[in-house]
Amino acid sequence: MKTRIYFVIAATALILDQITKFWAASHDLGWRIPIIGDGEGLLNFTLAYNVGAAFSMSPQSLIPWLSPTVFFGILTVIACLGAVYFFRGLHKQDYLSKIGIVLIIAGALGNFCDRLRIGKVVDFIDFDFPDFIFERWPTFNLADSWVTIGIVLLFASSFIFKKPIVKAD
Repeated sequence: MKTRIYFVIAATALILDQITKFWAASHDLGWRIPIIGDGEGLLNFTLAYNVGAAFSMSPQSLIPWLSPTVFFGILTVIACLGAVYFFRGLHKQDYLSKIGIVLIIAGALGNFCDRLRIGKVVDFIDFDFPDFIFERWPTFNLADSWVTIGIVLLFASSFIFKKPIVKAD
């Protein structure tokens, strides 16, 4: 695949993330639309904001003097540069890993755009797993989904493109 297609995938993922977040944020906080099930059903669209990191973890507890926007900006730049470096070192035909990395970058940039624009991340996908796993899964967005899908693709690719172990005699 030509490099241009990866830019198209990243741009499309980023644009879809931002469009859905603008749509969700156009409603009042706590707004909820049941998609599958009623009220607290399996899947709802529910507006929530995340000022912390993944699953509302807060970097301010570790570095209280640093602005969260600056912290996440530095983290995003480092992660994206590392991902681009990793991308460039991949085998030419390792499409799964390349698409995975592109989705991870798009997800990181999508959430960082929110932090730059409003100082927090817009979440709206409210999904429930069976109660033996969690009471309720934390609300998330498409950017979070892109990162998760990207990690799954990297993991899957590691099995498909793994190098055979050469045993010494």
